Amino acid sequence: MTTSLPATPFADPAPSQRLERAATALTAHGFTVEILDDAAAARTRVKDLIPEGAGVFTGASETLRLSGIDKDINAGGRYQAIKPRVLAMDRATQRDEMRRLCAGPDVIVGSVHAVTETGSLVVASGSGSQLPGYAGGAAHAIWIVGAQKVVPDLPTALRRVEEHCLPLESARTQAVHGWPSAVNRLLVLNAEPYPGRGTVLLLREAIGF
Repeated sequence: MTTSLPATPFADPAPSQRLERAATALTAHGFTVEILDDAAAARTRVKDLIPEGAGVFTGASETLRLSGIDKDINAGGRYQAIKPRVLAMDRATQRDEMRRLCAGPDVIVGSVHAVTETGSLVVASGSGSQLPGYAGGAAHAIWIVGAQKVVPDLPTALRRVEEHCLPLESARTQAVHGWPSAVNRLLVLNAEPYPGRGTVLLLREAIGF
């Protein structure tokens, strides 16, 4: 049995003005940004953005799971889904191949733990498996981001990771795997130097951690 954690200010969706400020800053930093109404719109948009047959890796994400995007990619048959392939491999004998598949897909799809109004994306990870693809290994990256993840600046983003995301993720991993999570790796994307590579689908609703 899991105990519900108390809500924090980091769970509240940001108003439209803050979403617009974040979108403007991200665009100025080289990201492609679309503001969408909800996860259903993002689910449809992801299908438009990824060509059929592409090799796609999904980062661990409650946003992807709750929206149905994870299922679309990994069980839909439209793409060369990398995660099911990796999960079927032997960690003892195929670790190098697993690492290479995750690090350099055609497309990586996931979320982030915070977006700043100054135009940065912040991602925390326990294993780090999604970070090489996010940072530049994938040919294209798509992040679906709920409105509650928009914060004013980087210090606030780091507080959101520690005070809000980590307790929620730890509760999830404890229930599923029997151990707590940890912020073992942290990635901050301040800009995207390759035009068209990084797409942020910023939602008006809250979803995920």
